[in-house]
Amino acid sequence: MMIQALADEAEQGYDVEQLRKRGRKPLGDGPARVVPVRLDDTLLDAIDARAEQEHVTRSELIRAALREYVA
Repeated sequence: MMIQALADEAEQGYDVEQLRKRGRKPLGDGPARVVPVRLDDTLLDAIDARAEQEHVTRSELIRAALREYVA
């Protein structure tokens, strides 16, 4: 019953502009790349503590610190 209802809905078509966008939001000027970096436990613990304190992810904190450093 549910499958038929979904099939009927699909056959009517969808407004592409109304569909939910997929994928991650862009982080900057273009597609993001993963860059492996080695960190010792002490530094990683400090990063995690600061990220928790600021209510951001580890990645957000590292990106913000790098942007500030290179500015």
